[in-house]
Amino acid sequence: MKKISRLILAALIAACGVVVATAGPAYATVPGYVLSSSTASLPPSLSALATGKRIQYVTTNINGGVITATGLVLTPRTNKKNRVVAWGHGTTGLADTCAPSTNQAVFWEEARIAVAELLERGWTVAAPDYPGLGTVQQHPYLIGASAGRSIIDNVRAARNLDSALSTQYVVDGHSQGGTGSLFASQLAPSYDGNLVLKGAVAIAPLSNAQEIIPYIAGTPVQGYLVMALFGVAAVEPSFKPANVLAAPAEAQLGVLQTGCLYEIMAAYENFTAAQLVEGGTVPAAVITKMASYENPLQTAPSSPILLVHGTDDEAVPYFLSEMLAGQIQSYGVSLTFETLPGATHDTAVIQSADLVANWIAARFT
Repeated sequence: MKKISRLILAALIAACGVVVATAGPAYATVPGYVLSSSTASLPPSLSALATGKRIQYVTTNINGGVITATGLVLTPRTNKKNRVVAWGHGTTGLADTCAPSTNQAVFWEEARIAVAELLERGWTVAAPDYPGLGTVQQHPYLIGASAGRSIIDNVRAARNLDSALSTQYVVDGHSQGGTGSLFASQLAPSYDGNLVLKGAVAIAPLSNAQEIIPYIAGTPVQGYLVMALFGVAAVEPSFKPANVLAAPAEAQLGVLQTGCLYEIMAAYENFTAAQLVEGGTVPAAVITKMASYENPLQTAPSSPILLVHGTDDEAVPYFLSEMLAGQIQSYGVSLTFETLPGATHDTAVIQSADLVANWIAARFT
């Protein structure tokens, strides 16, 4: 009877195109361990270049606790070079429906262009959703140490699926993912085990958050601030966004669970500062707390860095990367800082796709 049950289970798995991990529980606590893998549906521009697997894999939270995350592993159809580049996506939202691995509507066009360039170079792409997007826990939005761990562990998962892949990898990301990329670089020496990080790319990353948080309330991009408050609450349960948000803003919080980025931004874009946060200003202690979680490179990066930013960025001001560049240089780490005149937050990704790929190629030589 047990044999028959196993045969039925195997048939069901095969029919669904899903590979389920069957090893003992000890393996299921190892970061990068693949818990399940299924064929992914990719945007047409990427399906022509790669096969895709959507995976559930083991990663850790910022306190080292074992959690589950989801993401993609994209394998080039031709010219495969057995190197891995991790792609950290920009903001999509907080809800499970905002996971790019299952929702092509939030697999942004600029991300598709960037990832296509990586695949055309023959590199396998590991693309995490980040914890809380598609899994039970809350999404630690802009908590860099969380994104950095899931990025590294998606690379480990890719190698567990494909043993031909080298230990060499590069991390590459935009906006939220750019910050995650920088966090991955500072975490790598103590976290990535036998992997060898060759470089980190950050396109329009958030940094020096304390410089802009005081001025976000009352602007069209204040939806980011609402999400960021809940990002802190995801890792610090005693922190209550309701103690910061004004009543009109609290009345719109349902959009965080029903919508993704564009819906969230639209829900808050016309609020005054006083309608968004109590008294119209974010308390200094809250700003300090947010910056402590969000600012990258509070310790030294472990790899060369490519920093890219457009001068007309409407979401993450260009001057933040000017400040960040000086901070990187103070560590004595190799830095390439590319300024893109006239580029916006998203067009910076498109305009730099070839430049970024060339820089990565130089890291792999």
